[in-house]
Amino acid sequence: MHITDLVAGLVLQIGVIILAVRLFGRLAKLIKIPSVLGELLAGVIIGPFALGGIPIPFFPEGIFPLALTTHHTLAVSLELYSFATFASIVLLFVTGLETDLSMFLRYSVAGSIIGVSGALLSFATGTLASYLLLSFFGLHVESFLDPRCLMLGVVATTTSVGITARTLSERKKLDSPEGVTILSASVFDDVIWIILLAIALGIVSFTTGQASAGLSAVSILMLAGKVIGIWFGVTVLLLLCSKLLAKFLKSFKSSLEFSVLALGLALILAGLLEKQGLALIIGAYIAGLALSKTDIAAIVQDRIRALYELFVPIFFAVMGMMVDIREVTTPFVLIFGALFTLAVILSKVLGSGGTALLSGFNNKGALRIGMGMIPRGEGALITCGIGLAIGIFDIKLFSAAVFMIFLTIVISPALLGLALKIPGQGTRKPVKHHDSVREIWNFETKEIADLVVDNLLAELRNEGFYIQMNIDEGISQARKDDIAIFITEEHASIMISTAKTDMPFVKNEVYEVILDLYHNIERLKLSASPAAMKKELSDTQARTTKNIIALIDPNCLILDLKGTSKGQIISELVDLLDTNGKLLDKDLVLADVLERERTMSTGMDHGIALPHAKTDGIADTAVAIGVKKEGVNFESMDGQPSQLFVLIVSPKKDCGLYVQFLAAIGAILRDGTLRDAIINASAPTEAVELMKKFKK
Repeated sequence: MHITDLVAGLVLQIGVIILAVRLFGRLAKLIKIPSVLGELLAGVIIGPFALGGIPIPFFPEGIFPLALTTHHTLAVSLELYSFATFASIVLLFVTGLETDLSMFLRYSVAGSIIGVSGALLSFATGTLASYLLLSFFGLHVESFLDPRCLMLGVVATTTSVGITARTLSERKKLDSPEGVTILSASVFDDVIWIILLAIALGIVSFTTGQASAGLSAVSILMLAGKVIGIWFGVTVLLLLCSKLLAKFLKSFKSSLEFSVLALGLALILAGLLEKQGLALIIGAYIAGLALSKTDIAAIVQDRIRALYELFVPIFFAVMGMMVDIREVTTPFVLIFGALFTLAVILSKVLGSGGTALLSGFNNKGALRIGMGMIPRGEGALITCGIGLAIGIFDIKLFSAAVFMIFLTIVISPALLGLALKIPGQGTRKPVKHHDSVREIWNFETKEIADLVVDNLLAELRNEGFYIQMNIDEGISQARKDDIAIFITEEHASIMISTAKTDMPFVKNEVYEVILDLYHNIERLKLSASPAAMKKELSDTQARTTKNIIALIDPNCLILDLKGTSKGQIISELVDLLDTNGKLLDKDLVLADVLERERTMSTGMDHGIALPHAKTDGIADTAVAIGVKKEGVNFESMDGQPSQLFVLIVSPKKDCGLYVQFLAAIGAILRDGTLRDAIINASAPTEAVELMKKFKK
């Protein structure tokens, strides 16, 4: 294939994947399941084993032709898999940045014991279960050191804490002893997964082409020591140099520039460690971990968030594309996947939950912790992808492993929910976090709530708190020593949960943040005058494009308004939009427009008024225009009555076109001759045509 054809095909594939993952991710959220499931399912559906392999015009082998060859076991092209690999590097780099290193080193004894024991038992159980299952199906396997067994053991190790966090939050248990312990344990869980993956890959590279049964215990220990030595040595070296590294990055001044450079360093380290027999993602994780305690960690996270949102869903989709849906219904995948799922569930319940019994929890608390550690997610998928890429897994085994991941993600919220419904506390003795309380602050708008949360998190970070934002959508966590604060934002409300003894501190923090915002707003009022700026808004040079003018609908234009006051005119125009099916909630739209009008009158000069608002009562930007020849007092800038009224309402989350229209209509109506012609038009269609013909 010519290089241009190859690149064109890849660009098309990436575009299709982005569209599919966004659509299925949104649908997943609507039915209240994790978006990762929707993204995986999108990959399965558009993949080469499904719709992507169907011949269509110009694509005789489909948009995603099956790429299995004698040289590699991937169902997708090497180019597309390279994108997925880059995505996994970004994912693990961000995971490293978000790791609370201080908590890993010293915070929670219970979390460390539970996380490590759960991970190790899951690895051992996954390795042994896969050995037994492979033997049961008559597949050649000499010992549990078989590469397939080792990699499946690593797949069984990780926990996807975001899914558990959402379940705990919905049941107001995120700040319970069990919730705090699960979140603590997940940090150790991730690190143990990285170490075990490194060890497994080291053993796999040594035993490839050799009889694994001939590998002695001494050899295993030497290999493990070598791999851990490389991992530990590089990690410690970068941690010791982290402040110097951060200083070097900050020398580039621009936060965007040094954030991109930080990712570049992660890529370099990933490549170097891959050359030493470790996985690419291990280097990326270490790079993120090294920067996690520096003052630029939060900035780097924020700056590369767009890359994360773009590439990581592509990774999940590509993993889904390599699942052969024809194999999913075969006895091997169904039986292997179901039994392997049962084994890995039991390993977490017994490993993490059982150990919790030794850490001050009773049977109820231990069960909740075990259930909370069940879901596998990103780490397991990455391990599956590595196994398939290096030829350890075939399509059948890969499909069975992904089937297990699907099952644990789907059933874990239900199992955890049942465990949380069991009455009674989960600890043997009352603990600080059991006596937790909640406070709710309600604000007028979501924008104000966003501003308060952003400033609160920044203030807590300045005071030495470790901030983990978006554990799951809408949830943030702040930790310092034994203080744990959980911040949940829903619409215009902020709910904060913490121990009763820490709530006075939280209230003071919120008070200080709001007080600072209040003072800054007062300073803003002194340094900028909206009334003065308003005089400069109407400019005949504003851009007027066809799609902007297309918002004007003749059915939403009335030439004989009946109202005699500002409120009546606005209400009449809102009714006009509602009559034409433009609104979702007429009362909400009217209230939002009137609220905006109370902030500052939208009466301009030359008889023009532009009432407008951003509102949740509408799905798409809409415009209503009215004429009142006698004029109405609209508190205009020149003190004259307003005769021509243009109402613009737009959804809060998509108001770009709304602002463009405000500028454009202001430019159009500055033309006195045109304005008079519109006011005196004989029909709505005539008035619309006059505006559409306007030229700058």
